[in-house]
Amino acid sequence: MYAIVEINGQQFKAEEGKKLYVNRLKDAEEGKTVEFDKVLLVDNNGTVTVGAPTVSGAKVVAEVVTPLVKGDKIIVFKMKRRKDYRKKNGHRAQFTQVEIKTINA
Repeated sequence: MYAIVEINGQQFKAEEGKKLYVNRLKDAEEGKTVEFDKVLLVDNNGTVTVGAPTVSGAKVVAEVVTPLVKGDKIIVFKMKRRKDYRKKNGHRAQFTQVEIKTINA
């Protein structure tokens, strides 16, 4: 059984026991349970239920494993030759690691 769930504007395939890195969740504490109710699709052993836009009454329960995980540093370097123009910028994305406990459909 799996579900396609929308978390912070991104879609993820959620299966029980699977760990996901999602965009950082505010107010997330280690060991706390989080519920996601924007379930777009549920597959229950071949029986597919597609929501319009979401499946009513379905939710995914997850547990926060690590509230803050920093991604790799990304360097953005812009340059125009012979114009004395150089810009160096960078950022690190922040994620929250969650483990899917149950899918209620």
